Amino acid sequence: MKHLFYTLLLLSIVACQPGGNTEVDRWKAQAENVTIIRDDFGVPHIYGKTDADAVFGMLYAQCEDDFPRVERNYYWALGRLAEAEGEEALFSDLRARLYMTIDEAKEAYNEAPDWLKELCQAYADGVNYYLHTHPEVQPKVLTHFEPWFPLFFFEGSIGGDIESVSTRRIEAFYGKNEAMAFADFQEQEDIFEEPKGSNGFAIAGEHTASGNAMLVINPHTSFYFRGESQVVSEEGLNAYGATTWGQFFIYQGFNEKNGWMHTSTRVDFKDDFLETVEEREGKLQYKYGEEWRDVWTSQVTLKYKDGDQMKEKTFPMYRTHHGPITGKIGDQWVSTALNWEPVDALIQSFQRTKTSNHDEFWDMMKIRRNSSNNTVYADADGTIAYYHGDFIPKRDPQFDYSRPVDGSNPATDWQGMHELEDIITIVNPENGWIQNCNSTPFTAAAEFSPKAEDYPFYMAPDEENFRGVHAVKVLSQMEDMTIDDVITLAHDPYLPAFEQVVPGLIQAFDRNPAKKREWKKAYDIMKSWDLTTSKESVAMTLAHFYGMAYYGSGEVPREGNGMERFEYLGTGLADAKKLAIFETALKQIEADFGTWELPWGEYNRFQRLSGDMDLQYDDDQPSIAVGMTTGRWGALAAFGARAGKDTKKIYGYRGNSFVAMVEFGDKVKAKSMLAGGQSGDPDSPHFDDQAQRYADIEFKDVPFYKADVEARAEETYKPGQRQK
Repeated sequence: MKHLFYTLLLLSIVACQPGGNTEVDRWKAQAENVTIIRDDFGVPHIYGKTDADAVFGMLYAQCEDDFPRVERNYYWALGRLAEAEGEEALFSDLRARLYMTIDEAKEAYNEAPDWLKELCQAYADGVNYYLHTHPEVQPKVLTHFEPWFPLFFFEGSIGGDIESVSTRRIEAFYGKNEAMAFADFQEQEDIFEEPKGSNGFAIAGEHTASGNAMLVINPHTSFYFRGESQVVSEEGLNAYGATTWGQFFIYQGFNEKNGWMHTSTRVDFKDDFLETVEEREGKLQYKYGEEWRDVWTSQVTLKYKDGDQMKEKTFPMYRTHHGPITGKIGDQWVSTALNWEPVDALIQSFQRTKTSNHDEFWDMMKIRRNSSNNTVYADADGTIAYYHGDFIPKRDPQFDYSRPVDGSNPATDWQGMHELEDIITIVNPENGWIQNCNSTPFTAAAEFSPKAEDYPFYMAPDEENFRGVHAVKVLSQMEDMTIDDVITLAHDPYLPAFEQVVPGLIQAFDRNPAKKREWKKAYDIMKSWDLTTSKESVAMTLAHFYGMAYYGSGEVPREGNGMERFEYLGTGLADAKKLAIFETALKQIEADFGTWELPWGEYNRFQRLSGDMDLQYDDDQPSIAVGMTTGRWGALAAFGARAGKDTKKIYGYRGNSFVAMVEFGDKVKAKSMLAGGQSGDPDSPHFDDQAQRYADIEFKDVPFYKADVEARAEETYKPGQRQK
């Protein structure tokens, strides 16, 4: 025993000697269990002995492709954005800490299941080993990643639920001690921004040439928000798809047996509670029923960048049992309840990727922590399914939760969560297909869709939209589909938004012969237009400018849903106003380009000049013509574009990003596309090697099986041993 004691003592001394680094040794040992194969498009296929090994390699590869985005997602999620972006970001940081403090995140990590802690540790180790092997990389904020970081960024959506809480109201309360009017309390949607959301289609074998089920994975995110990868272990993990930078699970993708696509939901998963708060006997308390409860009170000191200096501000933080205080209406404080169970959410996000049939998928969905998404599903057994939301609180129907409710009344409290059996689901509908385009679930499977009267309104406040109408139309007509046919379907160029608008314009011209003569050529172009978009279409340019001029005209009615308000341009607006708006559009094009006869592709462009997150555009630099258009007109393949600071042309920034068409059978088959390319490094050949393919709708074959991956291998290496 004496010899053993001295041996252990000697080993501990050696480990602590200068130059000895047990952490680095641990990273190197784990790297030996990982192989990264990059295919001919630079997509990393990561193979590890264990799930944790695969996660280690996955994060290492992500950092190789775009470390700045990995880092930014975490300093945003952790509440350290202001350290990189300055004082204006402080209230984003405060919002993060209101929902979870650093100590609470560490506590949640410590209480997590051991297998999840291993994955979180592997995540941190993969990033830290990348920084160790790339000393030239200078992080903006995070020089060392910790295993509890993922507890702040656990779902995969852009921003997740927390971004639905306005920073303006947090700033008004914590920064200015001001109340806000209810009308100003929620984030207002900018009608000139590209609509946020995604498309998901599941197609049963009765409509496919092979008899196998198919899945369309078509998220509409900001470009470059996710990379593409495959992650494989000897513990049963084998998933392919889109990964949000910095997360250790495939968010939208597939394995050999099934696939899943998330679309943003409008399910009401968040509520505001009006709190009556008073200072009583030296303590802040809030009224709840017949009692007064203590307000949870703390403070946080946040850093922010100010020029070359780092400064600090300290803020109070308040919570009730409903949630953190996020603002004030009149003399009442407002607390906001939303889904914040990060351990369960991470468990659900990872377990999803290892399911193999619908029964297993159903059991995973029972965790009910996928709150901001709908889910479209298909599998090798031929099952197709749809879940409209997942996390849905139970409420007392006597209260209107679309507005803040009285938090002092215990009856307004959430009454637990709805069971999975309660929510709107569709499994194997008789029509043989399912669609969701951020639209109502009550048209998701045509006449076999659920009925609105069977569910509380808060389960599906979603309105119909032009993409949903378009999806129903094309899916209702399909038969004997192949993957290539599905690609064509998902890029169908028809634009249903103009079905009422263009005939209304033509009628206005017909009733005004003078204007018809003045703009005869434009009239003829619009009258003969088939309502489809293409690079060559002048009518597409005219229609787009006409629609956008209408949105800026002040003539859009306040009443009605989004479709009805736009169709009013064709069906309700006076002829003179229609013609005036159209003339405004023509003159704007003419002023910018010298002629209004502008083909769409000359105006609508794809350009990637740098790896910056805040992309800049330049009309004088090379760019690519794109025939797709914005989802606001009902384009399934959304291409949201906007002008740069000094540009006349518009450039894509969100919409179709990662897209995959998947067929399940004895073997899984898939084709995919990633806007631009896999790498965020302009010096990489994979920075923009998919850009022209993206514009041409030329998908790449996915090498899912290892033999296919090896046949297309461009590089094979272990983390830390890459030759390039």
